[in-house]
Amino acid sequence: MYHGKPCWFELSTDKGALPQADQFYGKLFGWSIADAGMDGFTYHLASHGGDMVAGLAEMPDDCAGTPPFWMVYFDVDDADAAATKVKTLGGTVFREPADIPGTGRFAILSDPQGAAFGVLQPLPMEPQPPVESGAWNQRKESHGNWIELMSTDPKAALDFYAELFGWTRSTAVDMGEMGTYQLFSWNGADIGGMMGLGNSPVPCWLPYFGVNGVDSAITRATGGGATLMHGPVEVPGGAFIAFFRDAQGAHFSVVGPKEDV
Repeated sequence: MYHGKPCWFELSTDKGALPQADQFYGKLFGWSIADAGMDGFTYHLASHGGDMVAGLAEMPDDCAGTPPFWMVYFDVDDADAAATKVKTLGGTVFREPADIPGTGRFAILSDPQGAAFGVLQPLPMEPQPPVESGAWNQRKESHGNWIELMSTDPKAALDFYAELFGWTRSTAVDMGEMGTYQLFSWNGADIGGMMGLGNSPVPCWLPYFGVNGVDSAITRATGGGATLMHGPVEVPGGAFIAFFRDAQGAHFSVVGPKEDV
């Protein structure tokens, strides 16, 4: 419906740690979390303000040994075509397109530099939901607000995603010794940035969730067992960010005003 829009955020956490993750993120973001009722697979759904925002699950058996992580999914018009195009562009298909009953068709992919991401082809809906509905809304707290790619070759990565999703290059921010932070846009709005690896050991996507007060979010996160890795730091536009590792090792960030509004 909205090809190239971030549309879902999914946590894969340690075996046995799902109740702890539910409690941590529920308190941090005010999410209501409930079991999705999937047959043979435990998958929890987080909602806020009437929108489904994120999924939480234990690490799949075929990913044993992988550290806990957040995955970003993007809306596509055709999941099969997207997977084929990723191969053509030099990326990798980790999970071939498959149906999710009642939801749509998905695939797990990676760009040529190795950063993993998901695509989701939602089932047709009448009427079509508005673009601001769902997990991604840059004006709502506790929703996806920004995405960031750490890459061994951010320029090549942006070329890849531009071809796949139609994203456009936006402002380039000089970060001195850290190189360039390249913003990119979807439908005319900046939705994220790309940079070099920095402190990341591997290429990866990092989600930012909106909060009403970064300082209070830091208090909730660290009180719940997360480690503050960086921040709070002011970014262009006047917002503040903070970067965390949760108690199981999954990284994520928050963005919003420094104080509660």
